This record gives sequence, C-alpha cells and structure tokens, in this order.
Amino acid sequence: MLFNSIDFAIFLPIVFILYWFVTNKNLKLQNLLIVAASYLFYGWWDWRFLSLILFSTIVDYTVGQKLRNEENKIKRKALLWSSILVNLGFLGFFKYYNFFLDNFITAFLFFGQEIQGNSLNIILPVGISFYTFQTLSYTIDVYKRKLEPTKDFIAFSAFVSFFPQLVAGPIERATHLLPQFYKKRIFDYSKAVDGMRQILWGLFKKIVIADNCAEYANQIFNNSADMNGSTLILGALFFSFQIYGDFSGYSDIAIGTSRLFGFDLMRNFNFPYFSRDIAEFWRRWHISLSTWFRDYLYIPLGGSRGGTWMKVRNTFIIFIVSGFWHGANWTFIIWGVLNAIYFMPLLLTNKNRNNLEIVAQGKLFPSLKELSLMLMTFGLTLIAWIFFRAENVDHAFSYISEILSPSLFEIPKLSEMRKFLITIFITFIFVLIEWVGREQQFAIQNLGIRWKRPIRYAMYYAIMIAIFWFSGNEQQFIYFQF
Repeated sequence: MLFNSIDFAIFLPIVFILYWFVTNKNLKLQNLLIVAASYLFYGWWDWRFLSLILFSTIVDYTVGQKLRNEENKIKRKALLWSSILVNLGFLGFFKYYNFFLDNFITAFLFFGQEIQGNSLNIILPVGISFYTFQTLSYTIDVYKRKLEPTKDFIAFSAFVSFFPQLVAGPIERATHLLPQFYKKRIFDYSKAVDGMRQILWGLFKKIVIADNCAEYANQIFNNSADMNGSTLILGALFFSFQIYGDFSGYSDIAIGTSRLFGFDLMRNFNFPYFSRDIAEFWRRWHISLSTWFRDYLYIPLGGSRGGTWMKVRNTFIIFIVSGFWHGANWTFIIWGVLNAIYFMPLLLTNKNRNNLEIVAQGKLFPSLKELSLMLMTFGLTLIAWIFFRAENVDHAFSYISEILSPSLFEIPKLSEMRKFLITIFITFIFVLIEWVGREQQFAIQNLGIRWKRPIRYAMYYAIMIAIFWFSGNEQQFIYFQF
C-alpha cells in the first residue's frame, strides 16, 4: 500500500478511529490492532511474504526468550548467530542469490572454465532490508544485555511490523521503539497536528518534487547514449532531488503518521544537501542506517580506537557494506567505495567531525566559504549518485565520460520545455523553504507558526493545492526495491 494512494487515504482514518475510539482503553488491543493493520498494509502488495515477517518475528522472539536465562557464553553466542543467520539468510537468498551466482560463473569464465548455473526468478519482498535490520537490533541488544527481552509477543510483533516505517524506515532500534508499545498512549492534539504538518510536507516532497524530477531523470538516464553532456548533468541533478524528495518524503510521512498514534520515530534526514563535507552529509542522510552500521558493525570492528590502518579499513568496510545493502549490483558497491574515498581526507586529517552545528545557524544567508563548501560537497554527491542510478558500471562510466566531453557546453536536449521550467522553478522554491526551515525537524514545522490562523492555513491549503495541481506521474518509492 502506497502512502500516496487512495487506498492509504482510506486505510489511515479507519485505523486511526479504531485505535483511539474503539481500542483506546486496552493497551493490548491497541497493539493487536497495530499488528493487524500492519499485516494488512504489507500484505496489500503480496500476502505471501507475510510469512517471512511472521517467521522472523517468531525466531527473534524465541531467541530473546532463550537468552533471558542463558549464562553460558558459547550458547549465548550460538543463539545470537542463529538469529543472524536466519535473518540474513532470507535477505541473502531473496536479494543476492542471482548476483552471487552470476559473478561466480563469470569468475570461472575468466579462468577459462565454463560452468552452468540456473538463475532463479525471485521476487524481492518489499522492505526486507529494513525490517531485517530492525529485528536484528533486538536480538543483538538483548545479547549485549542492553535490553531486557520482552515477554509480550504482541508488542514485539507490533515493533517488527509497525506499518508507518515497515517498508522503508526509519530503521528503528528495539531500545527506542519497543518500550513505546508497553506504555499507554494518550492522544496529544499538538503532537497529532505536528504529525499532520510533517505528512503534508512529506507528500509534497514525494508527489511534487520527486515524481516530477523522476520523469526527467528517467528520460535522461534511460536514453543517455543520445544525450549531450549538459543534458546528462541535468539528469544527475534531477535524480539527486528525486531520491532526496522520495526517500526523505517517505520518512516524513512515516514519522508524521506515527505521531498520530502516539509514537516517536527517530529522525532519518537532516537537510543533507546543506552539508559542508561528506562526513556531515552522512550524519544527515539516512541517519537510521548510518548509525545502525556505526553501532553494529563499525564499533564492533574496532571503530576508530586502533591505528590509522584500522580506521581506514573499518571505514571502507561500512561504506562497501552500505552500498551492498542497497542492492545486488556492482554500481552500489562502487558508490560505497567512492563515498569512502571522499571520506578519507577528512578521516586522515581528523576533520571528520568539524561541522557538527547547523550551517549558518541563526542567519539568513551562508558565508561565501560555507556556500562553496556546500556546493563542492553536493557536486561530489552528484557524481556518486550517477553510479547509484546507472543500470551497470559501463553505463555509469559512459555517462560520466560524456559529461566530461565538449558536449557539456552544448544546449541541453529536453522535451516539454514548459514543464521542465515549471519543475525547475518548483524545485528552487522547495530548496528555499528547506533552507529557511533547516533548524527545525522538518522544513515547515514552524513555518508561519506566528502568522494569523487564516494566513497560516492558507499556506497549508496552498501546499495541498500544489500537491494536486503539480503532481508528477505516480512513481513507486525508490527504496521499496531495497
């Protein structure tokens, strides 16, 4: 079920009414309703994959119960690895089986040996990378004794399958989200209104910004061999705003929807395109995944505690694994390596934590230095996005080589020039609003908060009208494929 669909527009109010007016006096019934709603939400795509979520839930709940009273270190580790192998086994089969098989065959061909292998026509379950990492956080934290294992199977099932963030995050930690299912929720009007504002902004990002930019990004990337360098630059720019509007828009809707039900989810985006270096960018982009890899991979590997070699090794590992997490394609791995290379000068000069504060905090305009650093960081990110979007490695390199050719100085080749100019104008306005609201949790959180109510509501209605009037052709959320 898509957030930007009529189905969800009907689904959400029904669940909201049942949640607050029918089951509100019984916490267990509320949690059971969340489980039922979440399974309906996910099963809307393909009900067969509900068995995977249920099986992962049962496995990790059982492992948690076994860990409760188990003191033997070897047995505790065996229980932990049983959870890791089951969860990553499912993820590996559905997402990476054909990738490894094809590369295995190619490796043998390189040495002159031909072997046969049958690829499988595997349908990737929507959001499997997200809920797999979420449920793994529970087992790992219980194993490390950071979290008491739950005895409440319904609450745990609700944590694993919570519908607002089930498909594309944020990837919640059990230590943060699971305890919220134990406590009675009381409707908070101000929190709900704030949630509605965030949903509205998320829908604008997705339907107006991402979907319109997607039309041009797809047109240019899919026909890049016929495009000149200037057009390809525009394609990369459009994709940059498509993926940001698409993914951060989903996160905004998920967080806002959760607030309607009395839950607080972690922030997933913090205006990343205003970053002044790559380290700051990765503190602001897909925060739930970056911090997951930091806590469950980077730090266990030794983090930054060792010498220079260990820091470099561990940084490359988390970026490569992050790239591979996104998909079974060498383009994602190169994307990860490229970001690791970007990160190296900052790491080796101990400048990776230089820009922790908000850029131009308390000011309307950035300094020339800040502006130049933001543009440089965005430019590096733009190059990396080409690998992320390209069909394969050859496509990415040919795309970049054409950008670097003399055709870069030719006039761009684009159809529907009027719509193109409208998309550029709306995106420019979007960036201005994001800049003005960069010190908030989301851009319009406090926008117009001191205005008179009629003017403030006129702004909200204007955003709603823009969503309907300037909506692009409906596109599936990009991160559903991950």
